[in-house]
Amino acid sequence: MTQRIAQPPTAQGRDHRPLDVQTMRACARRLLADDAELPTAAELETLTLQLRGHVMLAVPEVETVALTLPKDDVPRACALACVGEARMRLNLEPGHTLPAQVAHAQRLARAVNALVDHYENLGGGENGGSTD
Repeated sequence: MTQRIAQPPTAQGRDHRPLDVQTMRACARRLLADDAELPTAAELETLTLQLRGHVMLAVPEVETVALTLPKDDVPRACALACVGEARMRLNLEPGHTLPAQVAHAQRLARAVNALVDHYENLGGGENGGSTD
């Protein structure tokens, strides 16, 4: 039996639809809004997984757009720093208590918001097709 190793999609093989910015922001808002209610443990687990997924989708998109800018461009440097921070957040484990898990999810939510901000500010999604 041969073993298959999944390879990341090439630029030609990637899905070129724009990120669903509204859904990503809504997910982050569930934890970051001033009037956000504390989720149950089960809700928090689901929300954390969604936020991780949003970060995993946004990181390569922001990175791709940022790398098209000149090397000395400040928005490029800021976006790439955000990408690095978001990748670091993906590698962190939440604590064992509910407050530690909420704090971890909130950090992921802030990473989602920052990535989406960079994505929009750098023009991501404008040439990727319509969302109609």
